[in-house]
Amino acid sequence: MAEVLYWISTFVLILTHLCILGYELLLLVDLEFDYINPYDSTSQINQVVVPEFIVQGILCFVNLIAGHWFIFFLSLPSLYYNVRSYSRREHLADVTEIYNKLNSERKKLLFKVAYLVAVFVIAVVSLVWTLTDDVN
Repeated sequence: MAEVLYWISTFVLILTHLCILGYELLLLVDLEFDYINPYDSTSQINQVVVPEFIVQGILCFVNLIAGHWFIFFLSLPSLYYNVRSYSRREHLADVTEIYNKLNSERKKLLFKVAYLVAVFVIAVVSLVWTLTDDVN
């Protein structure tokens, strides 16, 4: 039963992370089509960057504690990138540079979303596998 609770918590953490990334992506698209001004967009993006990093850190920590090494090692490069960008103070969006970095930020977010969808699929398959093992 603990294994099922682990996979459900992983499922919730990944969905939370996907929602945060989707919100950031939506803000960038709104900025690209001039639905929102750069100041509001960057301030809203900067408000969710640290919670995104925290959710990613919790996801890695939960996988480490649970001993699920494949997903832990799969999540480790993203955690490293987040820690590196936070320590170099590159994690916040700059109002004056947001239009210059719009394409690269959007590509970075799309890469993160694709990566998380792959981890999400692995987590769902593992959850189903665990549920079928518990039945037998």
